[in-house]
Amino acid sequence: MNKTLQNNHPLIPNSNQYFYERKYLSVHSEDRDFSKYPNSAEFEITLPQEYLNVVSVRLASWSFPSNYSVFSTLGTYNVKMSFKMTKLYNPGEYGISSPLLEGIFAALYYNIDKQYVITIESGFYNPDQMSTELTNRFNEAVTNVINDFFEANPVTYATAKSLFLGYDRFKIVYNSVSIKLWFGNTADQFVLTNEASAILTNTLGQALCTKKYALPDFYSWGLPSYLGFARCSAYAYSVAEYKEVVNDSKFPMDIDVDRSVPRFYYGDAVPGSGDNGFWLLPGAPSATVYFLEAPYKINFMGPDHIYMEIDGMNCIDETVPWNLSEFTAHNSQTNGIVNSAFAKIPVPSTPLSQWFDRDAISYKFWNPPAEKISKLKIKLRYHNGQLVSFGQFNYSFMIEFNVLNPQQERSYSIRSAFDLGQNQSYGSKFL
Repeated sequence: MNKTLQNNHPLIPNSNQYFYERKYLSVHSEDRDFSKYPNSAEFEITLPQEYLNVVSVRLASWSFPSNYSVFSTLGTYNVKMSFKMTKLYNPGEYGISSPLLEGIFAALYYNIDKQYVITIESGFYNPDQMSTELTNRFNEAVTNVINDFFEANPVTYATAKSLFLGYDRFKIVYNSVSIKLWFGNTADQFVLTNEASAILTNTLGQALCTKKYALPDFYSWGLPSYLGFARCSAYAYSVAEYKEVVNDSKFPMDIDVDRSVPRFYYGDAVPGSGDNGFWLLPGAPSATVYFLEAPYKINFMGPDHIYMEIDGMNCIDETVPWNLSEFTAHNSQTNGIVNSAFAKIPVPSTPLSQWFDRDAISYKFWNPPAEKISKLKIKLRYHNGQLVSFGQFNYSFMIEFNVLNPQQERSYSIRSAFDLGQNQSYGSKFL
């Protein structure tokens, strides 16, 4: 039986013709839901419209504040280091009678096995600020121990306590030519216990429960690693001892042999002090100075890249620090991460500043195109997994969506104005 079907809304067949279009989305961190996402480094946002038939997407431009802390308690756990005193200045050995010097010796000798731990302030340092901070922290740690000893023995050391103004024998300076730190003491010998600092750093991260990654970090293992030290302990020596423990080829050049003290020959060790490079002189009668040079150059630059993760759009594979585990011990495969990030963003400046950049090279492609994108879940982190801390500073970035818009099949007849003009001219000639 034949039936006539009437349809006032006929379907238009898909002609498989598309218009390629680029759409740009500007995202500002301050537009997130603060109650749900207090940390701007990790949040989800609903887009102004649904992006349909998305072929590819990339990070087009960005602007971030450079306000990170290279040294931090909650992030890199690199604000602590430790040391011990090994040989103390004893005024009695030199026939010197001084209640103050005798009291200091007694206090330090009583605590000869003590592991001194110092904590610097979190933030960003230049080399001179770091040397000043370390000098004050080292001396403060010893000062507190001596004061506690005097408080515990008020009768015996009453005179020493009244004369004591603080321990000031540690001197830590920066050599701007070699880009290294030098640690010194004007009377007492010491050792930087860097192995203990590494253990202390790991313990601190676990105690705070804020460590976001489980893999070991062989570079950022504590404050000494940024100051130019390896994980082994660093011993301070006198000039005479240096000659015995090292050969001539490794003997420090910055030594005034005649006076048996270290010296910087390029100028003042402490800028503007007029010390003419003599930064460590004996701090007590007949005392010997002890010093050491960090074996490596300092590194206060902080992170060099930020990784941006967007759920469903990650397209960058990333290596991770090697670790000894059941997996790595029994096969030769990598322990890297596939599709770990959407974009890798360089950090070209130091605090405090704002940096702008554009044109990330990484693209996320879909084949067939992604049907619909209406939300973005964003995370900004460093290579070690630690979230970026922007504090109260805002940032923004722009994402490029490349979409295919379906088009109806149309036929066009196009004639140029030039051709029409030529035809009109020829026609008038033959009339």
